[in-house]
Amino acid sequence: MRRSSTLARQVLLVRVGRRDGDLHATSDLSMPEHRYADRPRRRYGLTRVERADVASIVPVSPALGPTTPVDDSAMSIPLLPGERTVARRMKFAVVNACTLSSLMLGMLAIFLAMQGEVRVAALCLIACVVFDGLDGALARKFGVASPFGAQMDSLADMCSFGLAAPVVVYASLAGSVSTPAAAVACALVAACAAIRLARFNVSPKDGRFFCGVPTTMAAAVLALTVAIGLPVPGIVLVAGVALLAFAMVSSFPYAKLARLLKLPPWLWLAPVIGALIDIRLTFALIVVGYLVSGPVLWLRQRRTA
Repeated sequence: MRRSSTLARQVLLVRVGRRDGDLHATSDLSMPEHRYADRPRRRYGLTRVERADVASIVPVSPALGPTTPVDDSAMSIPLLPGERTVARRMKFAVVNACTLSSLMLGMLAIFLAMQGEVRVAALCLIACVVFDGLDGALARKFGVASPFGAQMDSLADMCSFGLAAPVVVYASLAGSVSTPAAAVACALVAACAAIRLARFNVSPKDGRFFCGVPTTMAAAVLALTVAIGLPVPGIVLVAGVALLAFAMVSSFPYAKLARLLKLPPWLWLAPVIGALIDIRLTFALIVVGYLVSGPVLWLRQRRTA
């Protein structure tokens, strides 16, 4: 009501000023404007907004560069930590060359498997296992271990052992089992290898045991199975491939190779003699024994805990 009465009074003043020529009446029109000029500022707090730093709330397009200069030296992380001498760089290059050799051999295994050269592809996978163990040993010996090398090794393992190994196995199973069964088993190997590698990268390391079968060992088992040609039915091979895939993502503890080498020498006589008699049967027994050792160690740890 107050606002409407003010508006009516202004209209009357305008009409009276136009009719009587009273310039003083028209000059009074500016009074309400001055009176209520800063009412929106008090009501909506515009004076406080004007005091704020407008530049801090203005949206910045992601296509535009930052207004403040960025120190490039703080963003660049050296691939080789520590002293960067020519000798250390050469050692670092040798170690990463071994990692890349493992990756390239994995790609070669895939190409050979696509052409039907399954045995030769399996031998390439065995060479991948050798180079994968060599790069880690050389990195520790030369003192050039780095986070970059660890990530490179993980990516190469996924290519060689997570992709090339199931492709070679799938090519070896073609014609002996149904295609969907072989595809599902080999896809399980790839998926479980990715999970195993990702879990290994973020998990604390244990110097005695692996948590699950490592991808390198699983790929070595698959490659040797194809290379020596185990005389077992195709459905048994498919079941064994699926079991090996699930063993990679299991929580069972499996002994590392360094721990196995510390066993008494007389324990190695049995597999050596068995390999001279029947290498296929000996290999199958060693693989089954190693897979069973995980649940046995797990039950033993549960009882002693």
